[in-house]
Amino acid sequence: MRPARILADLKIVVRSYLRNPVALFFSLIFPIVLIALFGLIFSGAGNSPIPVQVLNLDHNSGTSQEFLSALNATNVVKIQFVDWNESKFAALLGQNDDPIGLVIPNGFAANYSARQPVAVTVYTDPEDAADSGAVLGAVQGVSNYFNLNASGGSEIVSIDQRYVGSQVFTYIDYLIPGLIGFSILTSPMFSMVDVAASYRKEGIFRQLSLTPLTRAEWLTSHFLWYMGITFVTAGIMIGSGVVLFGARVHVTLGLVPFLIAGPLFFVSLGMLAGSVAKTPESAALIGNIITFPMMFLSGTFFPVSDFPAGLQGFAHILPLYYVIDGMNQVMLFSNAARAALDFGVVLAGAIVVFVLAIRFFTWRGE
Repeated sequence: MRPARILADLKIVVRSYLRNPVALFFSLIFPIVLIALFGLIFSGAGNSPIPVQVLNLDHNSGTSQEFLSALNATNVVKIQFVDWNESKFAALLGQNDDPIGLVIPNGFAANYSARQPVAVTVYTDPEDAADSGAVLGAVQGVSNYFNLNASGGSEIVSIDQRYVGSQVFTYIDYLIPGLIGFSILTSPMFSMVDVAASYRKEGIFRQLSLTPLTRAEWLTSHFLWYMGITFVTAGIMIGSGVVLFGARVHVTLGLVPFLIAGPLFFVSLGMLAGSVAKTPESAALIGNIITFPMMFLSGTFFPVSDFPAGLQGFAHILPLYYVIDGMNQVMLFSNAARAALDFGVVLAGAIVVFVLAIRFFTWRGE
């Protein structure tokens, strides 16, 4: 592979892209539209019981056990006891597949018996407003029942609502990594599938075969371009979320590997899909079949933990899931170990798909 030839082809890619207003819109303007749309819709805002991680700091007192039994009896929630450090409870919840929790404070029984105010802490997930609201309603109902029994309805047991991962996280914080993953998927996938099919149809690949440029060099130049676009798009999304909605996300060097490996994977996958298609129409169909399930089943807009068990298993084989989960771990929960595991999966997959794309991609296809 010759760097000079890669650079020469990269210049052509850049010029073509900058002359395409549609491509520029989807790369630079559409991210802002997505952030604004979902931020405005969800910033304020199941048939089976909702799992709730419970930390009982009141030494399993009789009163606290009665409170939790009453809560479990609502059939809205399913109590799951944990023995976590209180200071790390919110962060550990964020790393859990069921990130809604309840803390019964030390002294709960004593305060309740003495008719002194006491607050239980409910950690909700801004990414899952439906389950969070249901859990809050169930805890509020049980609290009202205890208040009625103790003092005729005067508030003794109250609720302190916080968010998983941090007390200050909101829906927009959880949405930003998902939308960055969305752009990592769609921009290179749709473009490369279209380029592969249209270049073959128009004979451009046949002309490129007469130049010293190799297939690996051509694909690498396109990867470098979409990697650059990904960094720009991620900056736009993060900046828009912070400026428009006060998003609080950690922007660290741990984000960089996903902004590199993600485009490498989907540029290669798009090229591979386009290589097996015979016409631009069939290429578009293959691209949509690959892309649309990943859009909605990888945790981009909806939490994977809300899916049925079988669908969750399917989500865990989608590469975009590991891109988004890795960025969540880096930007929200500072969970380096899980982020490293996610990156390893994405990088291994990217290398395999890149090699396959080079193997099946030919200048002079039929």
